[in-house]
Amino acid sequence: MPFYRQMGNVPRKRHTQFRKEDGTLYREQVMGTKGFSGVQSILYHHNPPTAMTKAEVYDKATVEYEQQGPLCHRHFQSDRIERNGDFLTGRDYILGNDDLVIGVVKPTESMTHYYRNGDGDELLFVHRGTGTVETMFGQLRYEPGDYIYLPIGTIHRFVADDQDTKMLVIETTSHITTPRRYRNEYGQLLEHSPFCERDFKGPSKLITHTSSGTYTVLTKSRGFLHKHEFPYHPLDVVGWDGYVYPWIFNIRDFEPITGRIHMPPPIHQTFEGHNFVVCSFCPRLYDYHPDAIPAPYFHSNVDSDEVLYYVEGNFMSRKGIEEGSITLHPSGIPHGPHPGTIEKSIGKKETKELAVMIDTFRPLRVVKKARHIEDENYKYSWIEKS
Repeated sequence: MPFYRQMGNVPRKRHTQFRKEDGTLYREQVMGTKGFSGVQSILYHHNPPTAMTKAEVYDKATVEYEQQGPLCHRHFQSDRIERNGDFLTGRDYILGNDDLVIGVVKPTESMTHYYRNGDGDELLFVHRGTGTVETMFGQLRYEPGDYIYLPIGTIHRFVADDQDTKMLVIETTSHITTPRRYRNEYGQLLEHSPFCERDFKGPSKLITHTSSGTYTVLTKSRGFLHKHEFPYHPLDVVGWDGYVYPWIFNIRDFEPITGRIHMPPPIHQTFEGHNFVVCSFCPRLYDYHPDAIPAPYFHSNVDSDEVLYYVEGNFMSRKGIEEGSITLHPSGIPHGPHPGTIEKSIGKKETKELAVMIDTFRPLRVVKKARHIEDENYKYSWIEKS
């Protein structure tokens, strides 16, 4: 995010001596993006972050996609996925390409290890459950509706309060930011942005661990999970400052933009990355032109695939959709409202729907394992029944 934050203890000048009470030095780590030309943060560790005692390949971190079949609309019922694993090992991927993978996680176990993505940023949307994300930058509390942003290289683990947890997972190979059109030349969010800096929550508490032992960090990089062991606790940061850190934004803090006639999906955009955007469909007033049709028009995704994750409410342009449904409307063919929903929408004043949309600018592929949760009849659901 383009605004500065500081937590814990840091020296007055960067790259200068910063000593502990016993006279030894804290270890400074610059965590930057785009070489040294992007945003960065500086962290101060009790121990060298490079002091690993073991490195080995832990597991593959690739997904297997199905062979190309007929071009059609797809519907995946993610609530039918069985709970398994922890917040990392229990991820079930559904769609992906070279820019990102999309899936869900419904964990049954606590994380006994820590994790960092070495390929790109991650964004998780909390559908159900509460808990804490413990990170090298501090702790963040999460609740339903939260987008949890974890920048590349951030060591962390999730600690859930209860078993009823489900999250939408977006793993990327790039950086995630707010839309450029909502920021001025200084990086500040503009007045017409559907959110502002006050809506973003950074870490609330920095807990510095100084214990020794054997600690495992799983690192995703180059198509594999790598197991790294350290003789010190990986969350040993005493202070940090800068522009790179994890944060939380709740979807209910998104302020929808409305108009007299139907507004296009970009008004719902919340985040963007390389070759994709993330949008938030939130409760809002409908169009107020006297002849307005609130339902969206039929349209063709000429340049993008559209993915919708349905959170709650009655999504007025769709039939046969349930909470947790994931739909894929690929580029190359038009999509739009189901039969009868256009007429039914006329005269409606508002919607209570809540959904997350991901548009990708390169085609998505379907993960083989996702076939068992697919509604095979969805592609034919636009046929008018007499």
